[in-house]
Formats: sequence, structure tokens, C-alpha cells
Amino acid sequence: MSKMKEPVLSLNEAEVLAEKPRKKKKKKKKSGAFGRFLRRTLLLLFTVVLLAAGGLVMIMNTVFNGPSEAARDVLTMSLSEASATKWVPGLFLGDEKVAEIRNKSGAALEQEFSDASQVIINKDSTLTASDEWKDYPDGIRIEEYRGETYNAYIMLIRDPSQIYMATSTDGDFSLDIPGTRIHNEIVDQGAIAAINAGAFNDDGSANSYVGSIPAGLLMVNGEVKSNKYHERVPEEGFAGFTFDNILVVAKSMTPEQAKELNIRDGCEFGPVLIMNGTVNQEAYNANSGYNPRTAIGQRADGSVIFLCIDGRQASSLGGTYRDIIDIMVEYGAVNACNMDGGSSSVMMYLDSQGRYGDPGEYVMINSYSLLQSEPRRMPNFWMVRPANEEG
Repeated sequence: MSKMKEPVLSLNEAEVLAEKPRKKKKKKKKSGAFGRFLRRTLLLLFTVVLLAAGGLVMIMNTVFNGPSEAARDVLTMSLSEASATKWVPGLFLGDEKVAEIRNKSGAALEQEFSDASQVIINKDSTLTASDEWKDYPDGIRIEEYRGETYNAYIMLIRDPSQIYMATSTDGDFSLDIPGTRIHNEIVDQGAIAAINAGAFNDDGSANSYVGSIPAGLLMVNGEVKSNKYHERVPEEGFAGFTFDNILVVAKSMTPEQAKELNIRDGCEFGPVLIMNGTVNQEAYNANSGYNPRTAIGQRADGSVIFLCIDGRQASSLGGTYRDIIDIMVEYGAVNACNMDGGSSSVMMYLDSQGRYGDPGEYVMINSYSLLQSEPRRMPNFWMVRPANEEG
């Protein structure tokens, strides 16, 4: 059988084939190094977060259900007093047990209202030149106090007539009118010092309506500015100044009682810490947690005490009711009441003498929550007007 001859290419055909480019082999796409790094990093972060969350849950479960009732109670109250975490203890203990822990306390105060006769305001003009106030021409003295678990700031105001209640709106409070921040409000008011005051609407979110409406009774210049949402006040109590500039503290207060007692400015919050020189043992022995705190008090000579305790920070875990009562007693308070705390606790001062920076600048005295870029919005504040300025 004869073999088939291979076709013979002409010269032109050979030249054409020679000129055709060779097909390049497809290169495999490189699996991006950055993509692999990103995926592995995200996986690592997810794993770390998952392990951290799991470890935190295990630690909390150990504390909540472990052998130490004291540790359990402190953690329960620390979380319960914060609007964003108040639901956590119920997950481990149940609502009934949480309520039982909250209600542990000693004997309550016998009186309903403080006695105004316990305070005698010294109006002697030479008081300003006394040893206590001679270096403080604006009548304000600030001291720092360090406890085992907290840093506290005490502001003493010589003249109680300078204290007044400032509000975020001149009209009616509304969800459509956001609250104001203390550093803006103190400038607008032309005040020389301020702290946060009473309770307000707070659902734990960052919505603009949080801090727009006061909770409980709010008195401003002898008139009822607001009187609703009493159920949103975490602790029963009231603190207000009379037109005679005496601080009245009470377990509760109605508008009628406020009128009868001649209340000028006041707000609802609690508990009452000291009444007529007697410590509220119910609050002192309560299972309050370690949290930021604000309180207001008055000495027998009429001088007012503003107190802020830092909390939820590496350098200051926070204070308890016992801690703020101890400080108030040490500074001579005959009447004192707890104000709103947590991330609301703020204290500002117009530094006229340049003790904390440049003279004439507003200074944030305490350190508010690290999770906030600026203080919270609120509907009302305790303010201090400049001396010799009428309300």
C-alpha cells in the first residue's frame, strides 16, 4: 500500500504561516496577595472578637451566678443604672432576682421634706475675705478627691442665690426640639459654672429626641416648667432651692407642695442622700454600682456643693451612693440629693483665674464618657450666674 505524500506548500503559503504570531499561553491569574491578607485579617479579627465576647459572657456568668453575692450585686447595679446595659443582668439572673437585689437596703428617712431652719445663710460681707474664700474672688472653689475606685470633683459655691435652673428651651419641651449640650448652654446663659441636673427621656439610643424632655417635676423661677414622665425617673427624690436660697430635698414632690414650700428652682431625681444632717441609710446600704455620679448639696452656712464622680474609665471605675454620701458628709452637707449620673455627669467652669488653663476660658472639669465625642444633650442644668447678677 502506497504512502500518502505530504502536501507541498508553495513559497507564498510558507511565508504567510511563518509570519503568523504564535499564540501566547494563558497565564494563570494571580490570586491577589492583598485579598488573601484582607481575608485572613478579617477572619482573625472575627475570631478574636468572638473569643472576647465568649470570654466576657463566661466571666459575667461566673460573677452573676458565682459564690460572691457582693460581687454579683455590684455588677448587677452597675449595669442596671446605665440605660444602655440595664437589660443585661436579667439575662443571667431573671427580672425577679434583679428586682430583689435592687431593693436591698437599710432604714429609710423618717421625714418627707428637709427642714429649712437647718441652713442659716451668712450674708456678712466679710465672708468673702475669710480664709476659705480669700483666694477665690468669683466665689467658687474646686477640689479633686480620689477614692479607691474613682476620681471626684467638688465645686463649692459660696452664694446660693447664684444657683438657678437653666433649660434647653424657653417654650414647651417637645420631642421635636433637641436638648442642648452643657458647653453650649453655659456660654449661651453667660453662667460661670454648671452641672447636669434631673432625669430626661432616654431609650439608650443616640437619636436626637433623647434628652429633649425632662422626666418628673421641673420648677423654674417658681413655675412648673414640666411635670410628666415620672415613671422614667430611676430613683425617687427631689432637690430644689427656695426663694430664700435654701436647698430643700424630699423623697417626692408635687406642684402643690413645691408652691407651699416656696420652691424657686428644682428637679426630680434621687435618692435623697442626706436630710437634716442625717444620712439616708437606705441609700448608704443600697447595692448601687460603680458608675459616674452627680450630686448637689448645701452646707449649714448656705454654701452649695456640686459633686461629679468620673466613671467607666481606666483611671476611674466609678462611685456608689455610699461614696457620694461620704464625700458630702466630709464637706459638711446638711442636705444632699443624687442627680442624674452615668454618661450625663458633667461639670464646667469659667476659669477666670487661669487655674486650669488660659484665664477667661470655659473648662470641662471632669472627664465624661470615653464613648462620647462631646457631652450629651439634656433639657435642664444647674447653673451658677456671676456674682451680683440678678436672676
